[in-house]
Amino acid sequence: MIKIINCEECNGCCACVDVCPTKAISLKIDFEGFWYPEVTKSLCTDCGLCEKVCPELHASELKKNDFDKPICYAAHHKNIEIRFDSTSGGLFSALANQSYKEGGYVGGAIYNNDFSVRHIISNDKKDLEKIRSSKYLQSDASNLYLQINNLVKRGEKVLVCGTPCQMAALRRFLQKDYENLIIVDFVCLGVNSPKVFRKYLDSLELKAGSKVSYVKAKNKELGWRTLTTRVAFENGDFIYDPINTNLFTQGYIVARCYCRPSCYSCKFKGFPRIADITLADFWGIEKIDKSLDNDLGTSMVLLNSNKGVNFFESIKAKIAYREVPFETILPGNKALISPIAPSKIDRTSFFKELNFETFDVIASKYFPHSRPTFKQRIKSALKLIFIIKQTTSLRAKSLFQLFKYNFCIRAVSSNLKTGSILIPAPYSIIKIDKRAKVKIDGIFVFGKKKFKRSKLESRLLVDKDAELVVKGNVSFGYGSNIEVFKEAQLIINNGCSSNINATIICCKKIVLGNNVKLGRDVTIRDNNGDHFISLQGYKDLRPVIIGEHVWLGSNCTIMPGVKIGKGAIVSAGALVINDVPARSLVSGSPAKVLYTNVSWKY
Repeated sequence: MIKIINCEECNGCCACVDVCPTKAISLKIDFEGFWYPEVTKSLCTDCGLCEKVCPELHASELKKNDFDKPICYAAHHKNIEIRFDSTSGGLFSALANQSYKEGGYVGGAIYNNDFSVRHIISNDKKDLEKIRSSKYLQSDASNLYLQINNLVKRGEKVLVCGTPCQMAALRRFLQKDYENLIIVDFVCLGVNSPKVFRKYLDSLELKAGSKVSYVKAKNKELGWRTLTTRVAFENGDFIYDPINTNLFTQGYIVARCYCRPSCYSCKFKGFPRIADITLADFWGIEKIDKSLDNDLGTSMVLLNSNKGVNFFESIKAKIAYREVPFETILPGNKALISPIAPSKIDRTSFFKELNFETFDVIASKYFPHSRPTFKQRIKSALKLIFIIKQTTSLRAKSLFQLFKYNFCIRAVSSNLKTGSILIPAPYSIIKIDKRAKVKIDGIFVFGKKKFKRSKLESRLLVDKDAELVVKGNVSFGYGSNIEVFKEAQLIINNGCSSNINATIICCKKIVLGNNVKLGRDVTIRDNNGDHFISLQGYKDLRPVIIGEHVWLGSNCTIMPGVKIGKGAIVSAGALVINDVPARSLVSGSPAKVLYTNVSWKY
């Protein structure tokens, strides 16, 4: 009879539940949200199968395979849509589609309606969209082992992916290898508490005033390396939540607060691997092969068995790949070798308080943003010096304006926030009225040049009683013309940047959300320049609001009163006179919607 004395001794694989012939074992969820087996003694026959199947009790016996050290590849799927929709480089999808092509079944983790996670096994290709991509919480694998056992014994081909401990449990459950079974695992940092993940979503729902309808971890639209989670709501809104704002990801990766207790002493690290194929993010690929990296995700593939090698051969036509030395995989994937380090927080208090407070409140208390280290401050200072040198070319006029608008004006009217800076490039003409309000919280690079000897002017006007607000790091290219007239307000958020000749004419209010990207010769205006038309309802001044992560193509024009939704694309040369829905692509004059539900990355 299996008996859990210390929670560190159980990884929650659920194999004992599946193997019990009398159904004496059920799962009981503890106060942290993890499940553990509980035996109904009246039903137990002391057959010992639960102990025989437990991977924790047989880890050393399970760690064997055809290769002590795997054959290693860097790879990504050639289909860009699959790669966009995948956590890494889309290799699991390539493997799964090959299994479907051969008439086989595919197993993996999916979200339930409440965003808890369970494992399924299916021969319906439509299920791949649900199985694809990582879910960073523990999945319920009960009934998975029985289903796979029945399928492989009747000769069906099966490919299944799970955590190393789940796939070790599958090996113990089956008791022998099957030629028609491909086992895939991944480099696992640790599985998080379903309770904590649900509390994270609850806190987002509270802020949005709507239920969560979609979650995608490691969304690629802001780049693979930002570790962004995209969360959509039933009211049609959605958010991008990168690691620097995502409290759940910070609590997992940085603070290491709520992984399953067994994860901190994981027995399934190192080599040889138990699975036929191991997948992971290939962190550090940019140092090995830049042709396989454009920040859209690159997979690390470890082939641990002859079966894995043969199956990988069958997908090579669908992927871009390169074999790499074994030594190159270790620096960026330390979780291959070592378990996650235990957290230093009071874990018991954290989970107790989680019952009474929202997740964001508890997270801010237990893992607040740490102050930069001395080394990080030095690195930031050197980076700033480099940006100043690169932008100003150390020319006298640019350095004079740098000094004037960051020190002299600051001393007179406190226009600029401490710790932030406006960096003008050569041939920048800046006029900031003494009664203007300029609030910069970050680095505002203005007039940055590609051709250092170019004399193309960049012009910035902030008129009397006007307000320019820059939140975060922003860069506008040379030839830009930004004019904020009397009593108007221009707000530019973090990550915004433009190519050459951007024109912004602001007489009322213009807002650029985070990570708005402007191509060449883009014009944005909230006014018609005091021109009036004899039309009922006509207004000369109407605010322009551009949402987060919007791409404005070359030579497009955004007219007064327009609202552009998050994630949208305005194609080159478009004239936008009506609102643009989120995640749509518009084109033409006047612009019309050509595509919906688009994804894009800069």
